[in-house]
Amino acid sequence: MTVASTTSANVKQAVPFFGVTNMEASLRFYFDGLGFKMKHWWLPNREEDNPDGRIRWCWLELGEAAIMLQESLPERPPKEKLGAGTSVCFMCEDALALYREFKSHGIQTRQRPFVGNRLWVVPVTDPDGYRINFESPTDAPEESELAE
Repeated sequence: MTVASTTSANVKQAVPFFGVTNMEASLRFYFDGLGFKMKHWWLPNREEDNPDGRIRWCWLELGEAAIMLQESLPERPPKEKLGAGTSVCFMCEDALALYREFKSHGIQTRQRPFVGNRLWVVPVTDPDGYRINFESPTDAPEESELAE
């Protein structure tokens, strides 16, 4: 049993890693729309790897949650459709407060906030199709929708 307790104590955080097709569009969505902040970034050193001087990878945080974004090189576009089948849930204190904040920044949700599994769910989709849900506990009835 020592291995299990050592392993579980050693794992600290899961951080989704999203390949993106346009870093500028993604940063506008995550920064301006959702309020993430950049903690780490990478600009390739070699001219041939980064002729335009743009960020190619970054670590973003919102509260205690994080995601990583990496832009594909123009000469090596993704072979598969990005975001397909991917859904990440961020557990929050108050998802509805985030919904109102996102809305004030022009972010559209996939649908109005609703209750599923005893959680308010605020569903958004990023520019590459990644489905992101911001969720918080509630006592509201299942399948309720936020009245506006």
